[in-house]
Amino acid sequence: MHPWVWVTHDHRQLGHGEHRSPFTVLGDKYATAIKQGAQAEPFTLPTANASHIPALLAHCDGVLFTGSPSNVHPSHFQQEVLRPELPLDPQRDALTLPLIRACIAEGVPMLGICRGFQEINVALGGSLHQQVQEVAGMQDHREPAEASYADQYAPRHPIRILPNTALAEWAGGDTAMVNSLHGQGIDRLADDLAPMALAPDGLVEAVQVRSAKAFAYAVQWHPEWRCQEHPLYLAIFKAFGQACRQRQAERLAMTQPASHALA
Repeated sequence: MHPWVWVTHDHRQLGHGEHRSPFTVLGDKYATAIKQGAQAEPFTLPTANASHIPALLAHCDGVLFTGSPSNVHPSHFQQEVLRPELPLDPQRDALTLPLIRACIAEGVPMLGICRGFQEINVALGGSLHQQVQEVAGMQDHREPAEASYADQYAPRHPIRILPNTALAEWAGGDTAMVNSLHGQGIDRLADDLAPMALAPDGLVEAVQVRSAKAFAYAVQWHPEWRCQEHPLYLAIFKAFGQACRQRQAERLAMTQPASHALA
């Protein structure tokens, strides 16, 4: 039986004019990467809220915090919204930020990607640049707007991987090429996060949660994109999947009937 991975989703208004209505949205590439790369079973919980987290995590073997077109609301790091035209998702924030802290406390494996990477930093007390490209000395990390989907997710810049990190092991070296599709980025790194990789302009591109009892890593780029074609991307999902299988084994061992345990 494959482990079960809770995959976070977005809340969006889809349609036009008077026909706009709320939808729960999950990018197929995230579910596919969990299924094919992590060898786990993805699922979503569309009506979950923060009060449900303890009960739901008891049945989870891992959590994937996905990327999204929306930004983390700046109020969570004590800033005003600088660009009101950019999408926000406060309903997602209300679930994912406490869910991150609960995963760490309960030892549930978690992997953050892009917005999920930023959520982890904010949930643990860090802050974000709302528009990295507007910060002096920083490059533009956004994807080319008019490029094809494949070109937008193509390798965009190198990262410098810090030694003696899990990322260095997964990459098999101290550098890698990654894609880049984000406007926000880490400003103040949360105290409980250790950087694992940096972009050429110094922006943090990968982190590890220092105090975590289980797998707790996040990256700014999108390793879910065609992960089977990229050795580093696939290595990240394989490592996450292995952590989820370990969690599953421990979870099932605790819940099986005593008569089975003694057999």
